[in-house]
Amino acid sequence: MKKFIILILIICGFAVHGKAQQIPRITLSDSAKISLLTNAPWDEAVYSLFGHTSMRVSDPSQNIDYAFNFGLFNISKSNFILLFIQGKTDYMVAPIPYAHYYNEYKDRGVGIIEQEFNLTQKEKQDIFEALLINCLPENRVYRYNYFYDNCTTRPRDIFQKYINGKINYTPTDKEQTYRDLVWECTKEKQWFRFGVDLVIGADADKVITDWQKYFLPRYLMNAYEGSNITNEDGTTRNTLLSTKKLLEPLPFDKDFPITPLWAGIILLVVSALISYLAYKKQMLILGKVFDTLLFLVAGIAGCIIFFLMFFSEHPCTKPNWNIVWLNPLQFIVALLFFVKSLSKCIYYYHFINFVALLAFLLAWCLIPQQLEIAFIPFILSIGLRSFMNIAQQKKLKKKADYSLPKAR
Repeated sequence: MKKFIILILIICGFAVHGKAQQIPRITLSDSAKISLLTNAPWDEAVYSLFGHTSMRVSDPSQNIDYAFNFGLFNISKSNFILLFIQGKTDYMVAPIPYAHYYNEYKDRGVGIIEQEFNLTQKEKQDIFEALLINCLPENRVYRYNYFYDNCTTRPRDIFQKYINGKINYTPTDKEQTYRDLVWECTKEKQWFRFGVDLVIGADADKVITDWQKYFLPRYLMNAYEGSNITNEDGTTRNTLLSTKKLLEPLPFDKDFPITPLWAGIILLVVSALISYLAYKKQMLILGKVFDTLLFLVAGIAGCIIFFLMFFSEHPCTKPNWNIVWLNPLQFIVALLFFVKSLSKCIYYYHFINFVALLAFLLAWCLIPQQLEIAFIPFILSIGLRSFMNIAQQKKLKKKADYSLPKAR
């Protein structure tokens, strides 16, 4: 709440000045500095697992010291979750007093690294004024896009635009995809990685350029380290004057002890046990209840994937081959397992589903999308239940045919 009140006061202060051309000019002194603040990942919130970037403008002679934060959003906003799923989340930028910024991340145990840029006085002034213009009411809100337009790409683009020369970034010398980078950031949180791998599709597996990698704070920070600027007159200068570690990060808490792979194996064992009891011991109700829950959850996941593929602005969500084993039809079918009049339709569904899942597994290495090994036991569980439903139907049909009186 304290941070929110400070934020509102600062924004209102800028709003008083109205349009961009009405901003009173504040001329920075020679002692002013502009730097990049890179925050370490924080495991208490999903959106903080990838780190964070802000720009700091400090001029002690004029009592100016602000962190320009492009990562502010209002989670209490009406329909926030729906808008987030649709990829229509709006973020905004605001200047936060650096002392408050520092203390907040210190309380969280989040590390901060500061890189001071090597700038001319004109470049400092231009960047500072660009940041102020970005904070005006008519400019401060922007449509957030995780890979392409976020709290890291915005400072990168401003710095790139107002440098009088060409920045020669330090290369990564690696062939990487968006999925590779997400995996790097979520290796300590396997369930989150599992969920992300479910919803991002084949486009996330295309090799990306170094410039595209700079959506991640750590990669942008590393790109500036050791880089230089080719000035307009052909001379060069280092991009950075100094790099300081302002705060040490605290270690992550331990992840949930049961990994997605082990959870899938447990589900597969339970599915096999249920299949045995339903087929051998004729515990048909148990099988139907289990199938209803299993296919209902799979169907809900399929609805999310379907929505992200066709109705969302999120990048890299289509095509997504996970829709083969997690599809919206499962949600509808799960509600019909106890309807006897539809048993023949359910039989055909299970047959088609089993064939599709079998083909999906056999073509695993040919599918143009990086798939988690942890998906396999979940796929096998669904496929096993479809196969056993087919076998159960045949068994009941054979039993019914055998019990019919034979003509003499």
